[in-house]
Amino acid sequence: MADRVLVIGSGSREHALAWKLAQSPHVKQVLVAPGNAGTAGDGKISNSAVSVSNQAILAQFCKDHNIGLVIVGQEDLLATGIVDYLTSGGVRCFGPTAKAAQLETSLGFAKAFLDRHGIPAARWKAFTNPQEAYRFVNSTDFPALVVKAGGPAARKEVIIAASKEEACEAVQKMMQEDMFGESGEMVVVEELLKGEELSCLCFTDGDTVAPMPPAQVHRYLMDGDRGPNAEGLGAFCPAPQVPEALLQKIKDAIFQPIVDSMRQEGTPYIGVLQTRLMLTKDGVKVLNFKCRFGDPECQVILPLLKNDFYEVIQAVIEGKLCSLMPVWSENSTAVSVVMISKGYPGDYANSMEITGLLQAKELGVEVFHSGTMVKDGKVVTNGGRVLTVTAVKEDLMSALEEANEGVGAIQFHGAIYWKDVGYPILGFLTQSVYVSKGTKLIKSAEPTAWRCHSELEGFAGLFDLRASGYDDPILVSRTKCLGTKLQIAQVCKKHNTVGQDLVAVCINDILAQGAEPLFFLDYFAYSKLDAEVTQVIKEEIADACRRAGCILLGREIAEMPGMYSLSEYDLAGFVVGAVERRQMLLQLERIADGDVVIGLASSGIHSSGFNLVRKILLMSSLHYAAPAPGGCGDQTLGELLLTPVNMYSKSLLPVFRSGCVKSCAIIAEGGLMKSIARILPESCGVVLDAYSWKIPQIFSWLHNEGNLSEEEMAEAFNCGIGAVLVVQKELAEQVLMDIQRYEEAWVIGNIVSMHTGSAPVKVKNLLEALQLHGSQCQQNAALLHSHLQPKKSKVKVAVLISGAGTSLAALIAYTKEPASCAQVALVISNKPGVEELRNAARAGIPTRVIDHKLYGSRSEFDGTIDRVLEEFSVELICLVGFMRILSSTFLRKWSGKILNVYPSLLPPVKGGNAYKPVLQPDLKVTGCTVHFVLEESSAGAVIHQELIPVKVDDTEETLSERLREAECRAFPIALQLVAKGMVQLGADGKTCCKPEDQQLIHQGTSEGRNSSRGLEQVDRQ
Repeated sequence: MADRVLVIGSGSREHALAWKLAQSPHVKQVLVAPGNAGTAGDGKISNSAVSVSNQAILAQFCKDHNIGLVIVGQEDLLATGIVDYLTSGGVRCFGPTAKAAQLETSLGFAKAFLDRHGIPAARWKAFTNPQEAYRFVNSTDFPALVVKAGGPAARKEVIIAASKEEACEAVQKMMQEDMFGESGEMVVVEELLKGEELSCLCFTDGDTVAPMPPAQVHRYLMDGDRGPNAEGLGAFCPAPQVPEALLQKIKDAIFQPIVDSMRQEGTPYIGVLQTRLMLTKDGVKVLNFKCRFGDPECQVILPLLKNDFYEVIQAVIEGKLCSLMPVWSENSTAVSVVMISKGYPGDYANSMEITGLLQAKELGVEVFHSGTMVKDGKVVTNGGRVLTVTAVKEDLMSALEEANEGVGAIQFHGAIYWKDVGYPILGFLTQSVYVSKGTKLIKSAEPTAWRCHSELEGFAGLFDLRASGYDDPILVSRTKCLGTKLQIAQVCKKHNTVGQDLVAVCINDILAQGAEPLFFLDYFAYSKLDAEVTQVIKEEIADACRRAGCILLGREIAEMPGMYSLSEYDLAGFVVGAVERRQMLLQLERIADGDVVIGLASSGIHSSGFNLVRKILLMSSLHYAAPAPGGCGDQTLGELLLTPVNMYSKSLLPVFRSGCVKSCAIIAEGGLMKSIARILPESCGVVLDAYSWKIPQIFSWLHNEGNLSEEEMAEAFNCGIGAVLVVQKELAEQVLMDIQRYEEAWVIGNIVSMHTGSAPVKVKNLLEALQLHGSQCQQNAALLHSHLQPKKSKVKVAVLISGAGTSLAALIAYTKEPASCAQVALVISNKPGVEELRNAARAGIPTRVIDHKLYGSRSEFDGTIDRVLEEFSVELICLVGFMRILSSTFLRKWSGKILNVYPSLLPPVKGGNAYKPVLQPDLKVTGCTVHFVLEESSAGAVIHQELIPVKVDDTEETLSERLREAECRAFPIALQLVAKGMVQLGADGKTCCKPEDQQLIHQGTSEGRNSSRGLEQVDRQ
């Protein structure tokens, strides 16, 4: 039966809550009290005039109108205990109790709580005597410049001072001049933290924590983070500068300790918890809390939630969040732009007619109302914060463009809004570029200042480093040209890649110091060049700067007749970047024995080694216009050689900011050998394994055609690796996952202690890997080496359980390995409350309970499972202790996609006991079998078998324990073979593999474990 839901509040946050709840089939009506024009009549959503300030009236209203759920959006109502009152009266309510809500409503409580439990936050002290506050401000060894009102009616009254004198003036205004009334009876003076601010939220049922994607909010009135604090005028989510490793740290160091400590103190926190955090040089620190969704965080986060919002709320209230973990849209970004009235946050006019709302909706954006009302049949303004326009697209730039289009369609007198939400993250520093025109400096005020400026007449381009937000910056610069690669481009008359090459080689080099590119200048010289070629090169340079997030600040174009031939030209680039002093890389003392080396894929030869390439071609029968050698694609050889250089700023800058990377090298001049040696301390070397990454076919061709040794290859070329990172072993998996969001990357080696005189870089198996073709090289690596490397997109796997499935932990651990080709995307149990659900939730894996007892037939039960699998885009299913018999319809649909492990060698032992029959004197061996699940069991469907010896003194207990251990080894191997596509179920119901994989599979499984029969049955077929 569908519920009526009551949302309390009148802002854009409450509109977004109602909008998301209305999408649930479990909800028949959403009432919003008091609501606004947007919630006045929109499908399931309507407004209610019930008094929300009188708890008794509100409780009776809920009972009279069969309200099944109440959601509170307002802080003051949480503080007065509305959740306690409604819950005690039998009304289901989502939100924390008044005592738990003190994290938001009582500044003193929140500060003392953080101190009590050692949760990182700004240093502080509370005062009721202004003289003591003055002494504290002037005597501390940290900048005590944040003054907050902490009295009984305090809300968000805060002054951030620029000096100790201003801080003392703020104390005086609050405590002695009654600037904020009784709120100033007590003040809190705290440390001014420096860094990047972030909003992180989570759902929690008092035990389990489910983080939401991090959002970044723009809080200041003017573009470029200038002007007064207006409490959030735009936001984007997820924040791309927060990698998964940092988000996990926030969960482990902030959210989970808070929830655990509240529960231990007898005040379980249930609902949504929002923290404002500062990413400081000393780590993440808490600024403050909200005990509900923030505004505009709610409007930018909820559109990315894939689950039924109503079901998530019910799981939180019932303490079952671990069985229904939220799932968020992948590869999507949301941007929210808030429209405000002129004068906000001060005085402003109301009753201004709003037009263009329907046109904005037609553009694909969501418009959430806040300060609006219906007057005389028209929608008019009724507050300072008027509307929030939200767009969801595949990337931040696209979402921002669509949100701005939506905002542009809406009009009301005095409308003000941010135009550059997210631009600082993209590196588009709006107020920091000056273009000189003659002797007059003109400041560029356009948010699109990154676009290509034409020739800059006059003197110089200026860059305002202070406006870029750095605390203690070190400038990093690089000048480069393209050398022989540019000559080859001119011979091939291929000019549309050299612009990206020029920008990429400069920017990649400053990345090795951890620097963010700020601005770029280029030099373009020629004798007489075709205008179309010139324009192509200029546009490519401008586009590459845009994608790198840096500004094209200047260009020198020199026409020099007689200096070059008619079609010849030269290019050079100059880039300047910045890095905080404390975040500089190349700190050699941090590198230690046992560290892991991660390699990022190159796109090809990149920019070094072209002198040798040209020499090889002079001796070859091929020419630039000839088809590329076999296996290298359908390009010409010239086009293949001119493949643009990969630019790594987008993938590397976020992991640099996480602090997990010890050093970085760009593989350029000197190839693998010399480039990596530059970042190693004298006591350390590195051992790479060429089987662990994909070597592009062009390098195999150059090796053969030029008759080069492996030493010559490693000293001249990147051999498929464009950049390497040195990271601590324990952090390597997370760093690799963060990079693989943008680039193909692998674990390719380790740091080792080195004796004096030894070569600092050793590359094992390079000759053998060069002799293999690209895909075959990857397949050998996947089976012959322990650090298998994943496909860029992992196969999504669902695990079905009924209780304590022993292989689940092994599967989860395996799929988190960088090498895994599979990802456990969902765990389904037909029994509620089993421990394995909690284990999956702790690992961050979504879970579902589909109780078979609630269904009238097996087909209905299977149909529900099937719908959930489709919802999560599942591709493979693993049965781990799943005790239900699946219907024929289900098995036929998922034929060749369901894997099961059985504790014996097929054919299966009849009678249900797989251990007792093998405890016979004449049996010396048993094992387990991973197989495809068919309507009728078949020995031909075997994927992998693991053998274990039967010992003389074995009992059922000891044998079963060793069999369980064997299952934990066998299941991940089988899943990898299927996920990688090396093994599949044939049309005849028997396991088969590609002919080119048969020898690899047999060799890999037999060499990998002597006790395993692997796929010997497959080889015989």
